[in-house]
Amino acid sequence: MASLALSPAGAAFDAIAEAFDATFDPWLSVAAQRRSVWRALLAAFPEGAQVLEIGGGTGTDAAWLIDHGREVLLTDAAPAMVAQASRKVGAPRCLNLAAEQLGELADGGRLFDGAYSNFAALNCVDDLAPVGRALARLVRPGGKVVLVVFGRLSPGEMIVEAIRGRFENCFRRLRRGETPASLRGRRFTVRYHARADLVLAMAGFRLLNAKAIGLFVPPSAAEPWISRHPRLLAAMEAADRVFARCFWWLGDHVAYTFERAA
Repeated sequence: MASLALSPAGAAFDAIAEAFDATFDPWLSVAAQRRSVWRALLAAFPEGAQVLEIGGGTGTDAAWLIDHGREVLLTDAAPAMVAQASRKVGAPRCLNLAAEQLGELADGGRLFDGAYSNFAALNCVDDLAPVGRALARLVRPGGKVVLVVFGRLSPGEMIVEAIRGRFENCFRRLRRGETPASLRGRRFTVRYHARADLVLAMAGFRLLNAKAIGLFVPPSAAEPWISRHPRLLAAMEAADRVFARCFWWLGDHVAYTFERAA
């Protein structure tokens, strides 16, 4: 496959790959949000399903799905992330491939029972249309695709940013177009995709449902404070399980589940 120059976002995540798990795994808010995503993935992919992951990072989700009877091919733009994932799930299950390159994977003729992307990997992709076209070629008719992207109206983030005096960040997710972001001092841009953006890009699919990921459970910006209050966080997680579909648009992330058209 043709190589693609590492994007600023890819370079930022590549630089922190070795420290990524040690940084984020101890945070209980991340674990709570991840459990919500995992429930959506189990509902979408039956046992034995062959699943494609987009922007799989260090392989935490892929390893969990494999342990639960699904087979996963992980792709990620950052070579160092793929190296970390290979240690968890094995090199044959990992591919150094950006989301923008999925069309090349489709050219190989391989079909999957489903696909997913977790924790806003696709917010680092400016144009989702090529991703949607590639997925229409990669996923079998009737297969599910679960895309977890940043929500555009997150009360949790607004509260945390206001408490910290970073008022300029309270409404940043409502911006259209490229928005500045940084990770450990490395600058890149993200795009906060609206529901309509995803539906338009996923033209070969129909939207089945949307679910808030982190409705009451706060964003990682609330760390490490929230991890020092596990009982409070447990109550928030329980509330999320009740209200996540009713108030899907208020999540820190939103999980959109699509079905491949016949």
